[in-house]
Amino acid sequence: MPADLEDARVRRPAVAGLFYPRDPVRLQTEVLELLGGVAPHSKVMPSALIAPHAGYIYSGRVAGAAFAKVRASAQTVTRVVLIGPAHYVHFNGIAAPRVNAFETPLGRVPVDRETCSQIGRFQFVTQSDAPHAPEHALEVELPFLQSVLSSFELIPLVVGDAAPQEVAQLLRQLWVGPETLIVVSSDLSHYHSYEAAQRLDLFTAEAIEQGEWLGLDSSRACGWVAVAGLLMETRRRGLGGHRLALCNSGDTAGSRDRVVGYGAWMFGEAAE
Repeated sequence: MPADLEDARVRRPAVAGLFYPRDPVRLQTEVLELLGGVAPHSKVMPSALIAPHAGYIYSGRVAGAAFAKVRASAQTVTRVVLIGPAHYVHFNGIAAPRVNAFETPLGRVPVDRETCSQIGRFQFVTQSDAPHAPEHALEVELPFLQSVLSSFELIPLVVGDAAPQEVAQLLRQLWVGPETLIVVSSDLSHYHSYEAAQRLDLFTAEAIEQGEWLGLDSSRACGWVAVAGLLMETRRRGLGGHRLALCNSGDTAGSRDRVVGYGAWMFGEAAE
C-alpha cells in the first residue's frame, strides 16, 4: 500500500498538546513519572481496568494508578479492548473504527481490523471513524498503554446511545483469555462542589465495587454505560473490583467550586 494511502488510514491525535504533551520526549517522561509512584500489585494481574480520561494535570495520577498494575502482565497482554463514551459526535450504538492504526506522539498502535469487522454483525455496532476522530476518552489512555505493554493490538470502541446490556454482550464476545485486557475510560461526577462530588463519587465507587450497575447513570459517570456493561460481565465471570484511587480535580489542579471526579479500579479473580 502506498505510504500516503496508509497514512490516510491512521487516526491522528486530536488532543496532543491539550490534554497531554505533544512532544514525545516530554510525554514519555510525564507518563513514566505518573506510573512511577505506584507500587506493583503482587497478587492480581488485572483482567480489566477503569481509568479516567481528563487532562493529565487533572487525572494523570489516578490513571497511572490503574495502568501501573498492567506491568506484571506486559508479556501476556497482546490485545486491548478500549471503550469509552462519545463526547462530541452523537450516534446510536457503539462505534468501531475503519482505520488501521491509532497514533500518539509515542507512535502508532495497530487496530485489530479483523475483530473490528467481525463485531459488525451486532446490530448495535457501527463501523465509523467519525465518532473516533475528535474523541479524547480513548486517546489519552494510549500513551499509558504504550508505556506499560510490550506490543499490542487495539480494539477501540466509542459508546453512543447504547444500553449497558449491549456493552456487556460485546465484552463477552471480545474477552477471550488472559491475552485480552479490557479498559473502560470514564470520569465520575461533573461540576459539583468539592464536598458534593466527594459524596457522589463515594456512592459510585461503592456501587462499582459491589457490582451494582443499576445504581449508575450519567450523573455519576460520563462513561456510565460502559462501566455498567463491564460490571454486568465481571459479575458473570466472578471477578471482583478493587479501588486503586479516588479523588477529584479539586485535589489535583483545579478550584473546589466546580470539580470533576476521577477514580481507578482493577478487576481480577483475587481482587478484594
